[in-house]
Amino acid sequence: MKLICSKSNLLRGVNIVSKAVPTRTTMAILECILIDASTNEIKLMANDMELGIETRVEGEIAERGVIALDAKIFSEIVRKLPDSDVMIETDASFKTVISCEKAKFNIVGKSGDDFSYLPYIEKNDAIVISQFTLKEVIRQTIFSIADNDNNKLMTGELFEIIENELKVVSLDGHRISIRNIELKNNYENKKVVVPGKTLQEISKIVPGGVDDDVLIYLTDNHIVFEFDTTTVVSRLIEGEYFRIDQMLSSAYETKVIVNKKELLDCIDRATLLVKEGDKKPIIMNITDGSMELKINSFIGSMNEDIDIEKEGKDILIGFNPKFFIDALRVIDEENVSLYMVNPKAPCFIKDDEGKFIYLILPVNFNNAAN
Repeated sequence: MKLICSKSNLLRGVNIVSKAVPTRTTMAILECILIDASTNEIKLMANDMELGIETRVEGEIAERGVIALDAKIFSEIVRKLPDSDVMIETDASFKTVISCEKAKFNIVGKSGDDFSYLPYIEKNDAIVISQFTLKEVIRQTIFSIADNDNNKLMTGELFEIIENELKVVSLDGHRISIRNIELKNNYENKKVVVPGKTLQEISKIVPGGVDDDVLIYLTDNHIVFEFDTTTVVSRLIEGEYFRIDQMLSSAYETKVIVNKKELLDCIDRATLLVKEGDKKPIIMNITDGSMELKINSFIGSMNEDIDIEKEGKDILIGFNPKFFIDALRVIDEENVSLYMVNPKAPCFIKDDEGKFIYLILPVNFNNAAN
């Protein structure tokens, strides 16, 4: 194999597919990036058997071939080459020469025959969504997936399609995040659970153009994302996702409208007094026209008043401050509406159009209220 391409094109491709190289594996071949120049185009590929990424790289193929190169070494070499054209040559024994200007590296590759190519997925009825929207939806929900495998379904996000609407849901047992997106077309109703890891990696490599689309294909076992010159294939998480509709009551006893930035900044200041690992709640005392926020910790205490608009009853309620910060950070509106029933029932942060809903469970604050 012999090919030539610019360092910038090669590095972009390497950075994209590196997201699917496993950190730990018993199969050495999976620690490689595959360079496939067996046809008229140069393709880079990585696959950890759960997530596979393939991207095309512009360049010239002088001699066709396939080689698998250690991902860590190859990506470091490419990263540190001069900004010029890179030539990659291999021989029959998989010895590989990577040269750029006066720099020349000799490394040993592996046969591409043993590499696990991305599974073939039949692509029917592509769901079309803008790159910008997909990145935003992931940003606005990914923080509330569970970070351990105690319940596999909680480590993923529900993608539910009902006609021309995409609903994305994540939850970790203490909070729920929901985003509703209107699609350009109508589709067959479907529900799948996409691994959080897949979505995190997608959000890093999707450029995010407002006018550029991502095509999404769903099967029983896989989800495929296609954008620009890149294809991402991921296994789905098996199982029936949680029935959250019964938790989404529209009844409330107290409604608060508050400036989002003021509330976020105030809670953020309060967390200065909370060490990592401490479970000290932020207590909200909501009365007419005012929300008093206070926190007591081993370091000290803080309280602050914020102006609000209130409908309904006064309420004294406590929350994990991090959960409120996570939700408020991803909401773009100037003002937010909070809906509460009582100190033991969930608080809802939602907009009037139903584009987003964040549910946060309150915490017991008896010990911290004094």
